[in-house]
Amino acid sequence: MSNNNKTMQSTVETVDLDLNEIFDGAVTAEGVTVPKENSVKPKNNIFSKRTPDADMSFADPTGETTDLVKEVEKTDKVESEETDLKLDKEEVEDILDTFTEEDTDEASDEIEEKINKGSGASQIFKTLIEKDKLVGFDDERSLDDYSAKDWEELIDANLEEKARQIRNETPKQFFESLPEELQIAARYVAEGGQDMKGLFQTLAQTEETRSLDVKNERDQERIILDYLTATGYGTSEEIVEEIEMWKDLGKLEQQASKFKPKLDKMQEKVIAQKLQQQQSKRKQQENASQTYMQNVYDTLKEGIVNDVKMGRKTQAMLYNGLVEPNYPSVSGKNTNLLGHLLEKYQFVEPNYPLIAEALWLLADPSGYKTKIMEKGAHTAVEKTVRKLKTEQANSGGSSLGVQQRDEEKRSSTRKITRPNNIFKRT
Repeated sequence: MSNNNKTMQSTVETVDLDLNEIFDGAVTAEGVTVPKENSVKPKNNIFSKRTPDADMSFADPTGETTDLVKEVEKTDKVESEETDLKLDKEEVEDILDTFTEEDTDEASDEIEEKINKGSGASQIFKTLIEKDKLVGFDDERSLDDYSAKDWEELIDANLEEKARQIRNETPKQFFESLPEELQIAARYVAEGGQDMKGLFQTLAQTEETRSLDVKNERDQERIILDYLTATGYGTSEEIVEEIEMWKDLGKLEQQASKFKPKLDKMQEKVIAQKLQQQQSKRKQQENASQTYMQNVYDTLKEGIVNDVKMGRKTQAMLYNGLVEPNYPSVSGKNTNLLGHLLEKYQFVEPNYPLIAEALWLLADPSGYKTKIMEKGAHTAVEKTVRKLKTEQANSGGSSLGVQQRDEEKRSSTRKITRPNNIFKRT
């Protein structure tokens, strides 16, 4: 019997990553790997996702948007006062007189066109553009040729551009207005840092060191003690002896002034290292996310997993279920379908046999599949045995029925008693 089983080969790259640091481990969906949000664009032929821009319409730090609205209100006022933006009765009659009755439709169009192309409107918008209150379109059309719809589109485009600028500038302005310590904390959080307690302890230590006064004797001793301790000068007893010696020599302030800038730099270096560590961790997370998504895609792109073929619907479900963090988790973060189902059947709709079966498959794939195959083979044997017994019973019943019918046929044949021949010789 030929072996038709296909062998799939996979290339595994060894990467030194601390998964407990990169992905928060937990019994819940927190332990399920999902790509970092907004870090990798999904494959377009599988799925696509759009993220709406934040609504920043409430913010107008420069007041320019308000000025723009006022200018537009002026335009509305001009129109309401029936200036040259609108045609008076005589102008309408003059235009109508130039057309015959058959050209009424064309006359109406010209009236509307003149209304839309009022010279007053173009002059107002030209003024706004010259004052940098508005930005014109990059086309070659003259403003005198703009219709009311063109002006509306120009205003909408300018308001949208202003909102975009505010969205981009507001975070930067807010960041620059923060104290230095909070700027550091904001950078740390932006890099994905979560140990806020440790960060603020470091920041507090740095601020305390920075506030030490070289003119104060107590602070002088503290500066020297911290610096010599940080540089590994010696034991605590040796450091105390050194401080006492400088105190007796009257050089305590001199040494404190010498060590203070160096101590400040050392504290700043501690913070910089903490930020650098978090930045490195974030890059590891991004690389792990990219690798994860690519591996999932490569695994499913052929539509075969472990020699089992799947349809396109199943293929898309598995891909999205592994890479899309669309489900809320008890951890407070979003998780993918795998994590969602683990939580669902553990806590929301408990189904422990199903969870145990899933764990068995994950922990011992070969053993689980062997048992499933044995069960399938046993079921097939039982089915075959039942079929054979049924066929045998039917076959036996058929033979017995024929014999019985023959006997009944013979017994039902008419018969008469043979008469005795009196002349028969005995």
